Amino acid sequence: MQANEKKHHTLADHFNADEARVDWHDKTLWFVRTKRDRLTHDLLEWEELRDTASQIKSHVLSNLSQYLEEFEQKASANGVVVHWAADAEEHNNIVFNLLKKQGIDRMVKSKSMLTEECHLNDYLAKQGIEVIDSDLGERIVQLAKEMPSHIVLPCIHKKKEEIGDLFHEHLGTEAGVSDPQILTETARQHLRDVFITRKAALTGVNFAIAETGEMVICTNEGNADMGAHLSNIHIASMGIEKIIPKRAHLGVFLRLLTRSATGQPITTYSSHFKKPRKGQEMHVILVDNGRSRQLGRTNFRNSLKCIRCGACMNTCPVYRRSGGHSYHNAVSGPIGSILAPNLDMKEFSDLPFASTLCGSCSNVCPVKIDIHDQLYKWRQELVKAGYTDKKKTVAMKLMAATLSSPTKFKLAGKLGRLTLKYAPFTVNNGLNPWYKGREMPAPPKESFSEWYANRGKDKKI
Repeated sequence: MQANEKKHHTLADHFNADEARVDWHDKTLWFVRTKRDRLTHDLLEWEELRDTASQIKSHVLSNLSQYLEEFEQKASANGVVVHWAADAEEHNNIVFNLLKKQGIDRMVKSKSMLTEECHLNDYLAKQGIEVIDSDLGERIVQLAKEMPSHIVLPCIHKKKEEIGDLFHEHLGTEAGVSDPQILTETARQHLRDVFITRKAALTGVNFAIAETGEMVICTNEGNADMGAHLSNIHIASMGIEKIIPKRAHLGVFLRLLTRSATGQPITTYSSHFKKPRKGQEMHVILVDNGRSRQLGRTNFRNSLKCIRCGACMNTCPVYRRSGGHSYHNAVSGPIGSILAPNLDMKEFSDLPFASTLCGSCSNVCPVKIDIHDQLYKWRQELVKAGYTDKKKTVAMKLMAATLSSPTKFKLAGKLGRLTLKYAPFTVNNGLNPWYKGREMPAPPKESFSEWYANRGKDKKI
């Protein structure tokens, strides 16, 4: 794929080619957003919970090494083997070596955005190890050979008819069947066999408690429990920012997480994993992969507070109408547009510009990340680093020179009005990206400055 074909605007064009899909994608995500609003408005202490969670996360980020060491000590005392991974490659190697040591070539995995970030499935496939994703949405996109398009609703971009076609091809359902109940039952039977026959299970981690050395995993399907409890080896992949200090703090985050994510009062399963059962191995991999670098960026460290609820995606007008795959990154939407440039500024230089900076993402964030401010600051960083479109950079410098000079500003205004009046085709054409999604306004008869100067001459004004 050419570099320009992998940029947000190009990928968004592909998504927007199917207008009907865009419309229901937009409406479905907005429906989830309104569910979130109803539940949060009924909770009088909602803002207090957000403030508390944000303060806890700020404290953790300021003392991260201390809490990670405490977690390691407590988890090790519980019989959990703790590994440290500096980057995705090291994480993947650790997982592979653990499986190789056990002679395992098949593994079941519950939803983990960190493993998507590390491209674990592809890596293990090249090593001859089969990985089955057990979250229903994840399994659907895995069958379709796609990445998740949403961190909570991985296959939100898929229609039920398309899922029916996938299940007919891979799971043997009858052609044309798209009834959600039938498809769900088919997946349940398929995955039940996977759970029983896999001796290794990998899960993500929603929260890790330093005080007790335990990990908490939130699911609506119970798939993490099925995989972990039936396996001989349980591997948990965890970003280092997932630490919280005490178990007493957990209730704050659980009350925020699913209300923000799906408009539920609580997740169906909040599973605690503290120690392996008799005869089982339990491992946790603490992964950095750029997080320490983000922690050192003063303007962007707050992004590490993210609890992966997806609320910013559900409310974002750009994400809702461009689709998750247009962000060409494991984590899409507004929060992904902050996290991705930290991993590779050049590759993801387009993402901070895929925003209107309306601030809705910051307003719904349960841990009060200043998302839209960080998107704006990333734009400044990318311009300074020279990773933005050269034509746009020149245009912005020209605009800055025009706006800083009253004479140039007035002259440009007159030329603009004359162009729109007598030669609108020079602006209203397919070569102008701005025009693709907007209707250019009718040219005004006079500028505001001219109207202001003449206001006293017209007695009617």
